[in-house]
Amino acid sequence: MSDRELIRLLKSSPEQGLAAVVLRYTGYVMKIARTKLDGICTPEDMEETVSDIFFCFYQQGQKCGFEIRSIRAYISLIAERRCIDVFRQHIRREDTVSLDETDNVSASVDNDDHDTLAEGIKRLGEPDTSIFIRKYFYGQKTADIAKELHMKPNTVDKRISRGLVKLRKILEEEK
Repeated sequence: MSDRELIRLLKSSPEQGLAAVVLRYTGYVMKIARTKLDGICTPEDMEETVSDIFFCFYQQGQKCGFEIRSIRAYISLIAERRCIDVFRQHIRREDTVSLDETDNVSASVDNDDHDTLAEGIKRLGEPDTSIFIRKYFYGQKTADIAKELHMKPNTVDKRISRGLVKLRKILEEEK
């Protein structure tokens, strides 16, 4: 079924149209959610996010009478925004990021040192803690971190540079 046909169905019978949209675009929306939230959310949280995306699509569509040109474009915009919101919610929760569970930790850090490293990073304070986690544990680029934290890229780089000096001192104190 094409987008035009789906839009007609959404206008004539919103519930049936939504069911058809969900059937057609679940894989696409799930791919967006996995790309943005993998390693941050549980699979159950991603499924809930996908459901929220379709619910938001339906609500927004009803407000505008489903006068949209492309379902794919409209739903991808909603998905991107919702995933960003979910990412921010999870990154703010302290229990979400368990440094013991991450696979991206440098091989030079022993398992015994994970707690010390986690405490050291927490002691840096915000937004440095978030910057370090995003940069070194999730592998985000400086430009992406800057955009999401509403900073300039050079500010993020400077915070990383100064944070490394602070972290080194904190870790030396712990020994």
